[in-house]
Amino acid sequence: MPKGRLAARTGAAGTALSYTLFVMSDPARVDTTSRLCVNVRGAVQGVGMRPFVYRLATDLHLEGFVMNTGQGVVIEVQGAASSREAFMQRLVAQLPAAAFIQSMESTVLDPVPVTGFAIRDSEVSGERTALVMPDLATCPDCLAELRNPVDRRYRYPFVNCTNCGPRYSIILSMPYDRSSTTMSGFRMCDRCRAEYEDPTDRRFHAQPVACPACGPRLELLDCLGAVLAHRDEALGLACDALRRGLVVAVKGLGGFQLLVDATNPQAVNRLRERKRREHKPFAVMAPSLDWVRENCALEEAEEALLRSAASPIVLVRRAGGSDAVVSSVAPGNPYLGVMIPYTPLHHLLLDELGFAVVATSGNLSQEPICTQTREALARLSGLADLFLVHDRPIARHVDDSIVRVVLGRELVLRRARGYAPLPVPVPGNAPAVLAVGAHMKNAVAVAVGPNAFIGQHVGDLESEESLLAFSGCVGSLTALFDARPEVVACDAHPDYLSSRHARGMGLAVIEVQHHHAHVLSCMAENGITGPVLGVAFDGTGWGPDGTIWGGEFLVVDGGGYRRVGRLRPFRLPGGEAAVREPRRSALALLVELHGDAPGGFHDEPDPDAFSKTEQADLLRMIRRGVNSPVTSSAGRLFDGVASLVGLARRCSFEGQAAMELEHCVRADVLGSVYEAPLVRDTRIPGLVMVDWGPMVSAIAMDVASDVDRAAISRGFHEALARAVVRMARACGLDRVVLSGGCFQNATLTRLCVELIAQEGLRPYWHQRVPPNDGGIALGQLVAARLGG
Repeated sequence: MPKGRLAARTGAAGTALSYTLFVMSDPARVDTTSRLCVNVRGAVQGVGMRPFVYRLATDLHLEGFVMNTGQGVVIEVQGAASSREAFMQRLVAQLPAAAFIQSMESTVLDPVPVTGFAIRDSEVSGERTALVMPDLATCPDCLAELRNPVDRRYRYPFVNCTNCGPRYSIILSMPYDRSSTTMSGFRMCDRCRAEYEDPTDRRFHAQPVACPACGPRLELLDCLGAVLAHRDEALGLACDALRRGLVVAVKGLGGFQLLVDATNPQAVNRLRERKRREHKPFAVMAPSLDWVRENCALEEAEEALLRSAASPIVLVRRAGGSDAVVSSVAPGNPYLGVMIPYTPLHHLLLDELGFAVVATSGNLSQEPICTQTREALARLSGLADLFLVHDRPIARHVDDSIVRVVLGRELVLRRARGYAPLPVPVPGNAPAVLAVGAHMKNAVAVAVGPNAFIGQHVGDLESEESLLAFSGCVGSLTALFDARPEVVACDAHPDYLSSRHARGMGLAVIEVQHHHAHVLSCMAENGITGPVLGVAFDGTGWGPDGTIWGGEFLVVDGGGYRRVGRLRPFRLPGGEAAVREPRRSALALLVELHGDAPGGFHDEPDPDAFSKTEQADLLRMIRRGVNSPVTSSAGRLFDGVASLVGLARRCSFEGQAAMELEHCVRADVLGSVYEAPLVRDTRIPGLVMVDWGPMVSAIAMDVASDVDRAAISRGFHEALARAVVRMARACGLDRVVLSGGCFQNATLTRLCVELIAQEGLRPYWHQRVPPNDGGIALGQLVAARLGG
């Protein structure tokens, strides 16, 4: 059976997957009456694949059919050999923009009596392995109709076609047919039905197709649920409310968003107070791409992401002097999380407003976003003044994705709308495996056949609502792919709520060490196998030795790992309290270096510094080991240095101190020269330790000498990157895998990648799977497939 390799194709969310064409025999060398059966797998449902195949086959005068199945798309074409050959070539070269192919198998069969080419009803039998498409941003054709006064869908907030619109947020089961979506309750009018059934129309089998006569409708509600207006009037009154500084909850594609005028400081501060979000940056929705170009230092790759079908929030550097949004949107932050309208409803709102709005998740801290109107009225009544809602049900909550560009390519920080649940190929082809992810930034995943399907961002499992959302995602994802897992993989931490859930499912459980999962996740995304040196830098993760890991060097090969190094450990007074108070990590670093006389770290006039009494209490905790676990965490090292520099002694959100330390780095300021040498770990024989002691001592002296924070911060990042390279050389491995939440830091990632490459080694880092705990489930799946 000859087979040939075809080039990779980029899909709607920028996902590039290679695929192979398997051919039983050369279709060009059989007689003209032969029939060719083609099985196509990949993102080929809900992207206009069947009408594309229909038009291609009829253009080439081929007969046969095309049909959706639970595995993908089946095509049979019968006709002249030259036409069949042209069909196969054009099938690959002219795919719809949102489609991509993972595999394609073609078989030559005996001819059968057939007339014409047909699009057959879907076949639902067999294992469900077809890819589910993510929700796609409004395409140019639909946007033109939305703004055309003579079009029947003029100003209709739910215009869509096969090239755009809701997918993952409305699908209930596969195959992707209207009856299997939340649009099943909307009966198409005659005109929509005609488009839906016309293979030459771009709305042919566009499952969410609708118009003002037959589709979803808008309403504006007050906080008690009373209807204030309908349709276009509702939208107009919502815009008036935003102009007056009110907070409007908008039912979007995958859940509710809270919108407020980003140019109004009182409105932004009011939202912060209500949402209990003191400092964490808000994302903004810009009225247009031109607005982003004018107000941000936009790179080419960042613009491409904003314009993509995924249309995520993109972290972009603010342009100097721009005051298009108030500073309280992202306090003290040189970056702005920006997105452009990605649904017709958002386009209508922003077209009318003409200014940027804060667009943040419709929830309170530690809760998932609301998806149902009744739920939103109950949970958001203290946050929003008005509710702009519609009657299209949302099958599952889907947040906005967050992406930044590092080294010229995307780095996904939150994987949701536009990306979930696109797959990542994983090794093995064992029975289905479920992975329940981590405790923070949770996402679940399921492996079916050769693919790992990663669900949307759930968030931190810190509330009853988030636990319900997590449980719903587990059930929804497995049901969508008809997966009946025999094994569930979870974090080895004994107290993670996700792990407790796994242990209560009645399935075989595989526990995966947190940092091992991080490295495996990055390896799977990059399509590599071991042995590699995995560098896992994050906040905290349970270590099998009873300490808190977080600055680990692991040799990973197959399904196992060997810890070869770590950052120098120190005690963390108060445990989790140190996450909220980086000053505790700073004190602990100094105690590790200088014992009970760290000196100069209390300053009673400073409300964020320790009093003498507080410092004495913490010193006793550290000395006695009371509620002061040992940690090798890179995240807490970042926190401690940020506090020593005076950037953040207390935090109102996770990662704040490390983020501020990164933002200190400036291209025009050279870094101070610090060293973090490799030494033998005296506590664990055979382990090598990155000793940050000389570096932290030098930083403390530079702080006392009023050295520029930019020089200190840059020097700190450079010293860590050099230490990573030293460890790679010491291990003798030429492939280095970077994973963990610290590699959300663009400066650290860039320096590590560049220095590793300069040494002639090969660096690997994340792209479309988050380096933070949002990627843990993928690593858990790989570990389970490889035998733990």
